[in-house]
Amino acid sequence: MRYELDARRMLCPMPVIKAQNKIKDLAVGDILDIFCTDPGALNDIPAWARINGHVVLETSEQDGDIVVTVQVNE
Repeated sequence: MRYELDARRMLCPMPVIKAQNKIKDLAVGDILDIFCTDPGALNDIPAWARINGHVVLETSEQDGDIVVTVQVNE
């Protein structure tokens, strides 16, 4: 399944913490789109995902939002 997480207007490390908490409730193979406004999320979320065995499928910017798409692997 695909889920969304709104982490807009949050500064590091909150987008990562929110993503970590959300992914705990998801199943392997689920996809999470994380919407952020903090440019640091482009580095922080992929680094966190790698450390925790998840896969970043895509990073993009849409209408001023940064979107990081992560697939749950563990």
